[in-house]
Amino acid sequence: MAADHARRLRAALAADDVLIAPGCYDGLTALLIEQAGFACAYLSGASVAFTRLGRPDLGLTTLTEVADTVACIRDRVALPLIVDGDNGFGNALNVKRTVRLFERMGASAIQLEDQQLPKRCGHLEGKKLISADEMCGKIRAALDARADDATVIVARTDAVAVDGLDAALERAAAYVAAGADVLFVESPGNVDQMRRIGSELGQQIPLLANMVEGGKTPLIPAPELGAMGYRIVIHPGAMVRVLSRAGQQYLAALKRDGTTAKILDTMNDFNQLNELIGTQELLAEADAYDPEAPD
Repeated sequence: MAADHARRLRAALAADDVLIAPGCYDGLTALLIEQAGFACAYLSGASVAFTRLGRPDLGLTTLTEVADTVACIRDRVALPLIVDGDNGFGNALNVKRTVRLFERMGASAIQLEDQQLPKRCGHLEGKKLISADEMCGKIRAALDARADDATVIVARTDAVAVDGLDAALERAAAYVAAGADVLFVESPGNVDQMRRIGSELGQQIPLLANMVEGGKTPLIPAPELGAMGYRIVIHPGAMVRVLSRAGQQYLAALKRDGTTAKILDTMNDFNQLNELIGTQELLAEADAYDPEAPD
């Protein structure tokens, strides 16, 4: 039987509303997204590198590090999760292992890109691509490897920044023909390019748009992207950008004042955080299994 979260993602893709997927990188940030009422979350490979390693998105994270993150998130939240699988961590056989592992850990969708190893963030310069034929083989391998047909395979091309929009559209059409469920044309540089991608491909396959604050693509509201033909809008790194700025401000205040007393209005205190993460509910659950707990 297909996983319920994957079925719900497919149902959301078939609906009229644009699906907004904020980026997460652990159980807490995924919980915040779920509590805020979003229908989907996006596990950003870049955000895993930023937070787990304190390093940039240059292909430094491993398959098992990302898989462990997926498992921790799935243990905490039920909402659909799109997982960034980079370039599958190798060739087509590595792609098959990546898909099997991520699916077991709880991925609803798995994104694969056409960059060479080592890959880098889609909004950095210097990317190199594998051939379109090799990427089509990876897409077919991903489709063959998934245990549930409901698991969504997202094909990403980084060709816009390397070879231009025409080449990217040619690759995108090949990836559609190879059987991808969702198409992600990374880092278009202006609204006209966004519109062209939507008009040429949006009727064939659900399209994903990537909003990166300070990146190459202009920030466009989700309803406008929907009108262009996009079905999913991800904000993969915004959570890290917001929380890292808040962390800098907290540390500056603590160093300046020697106390957090003056910035209490900027944080959840002990009780508020425990309420957010459900401490009392978990303690009550523990008591239900404890023969010595009071009734």
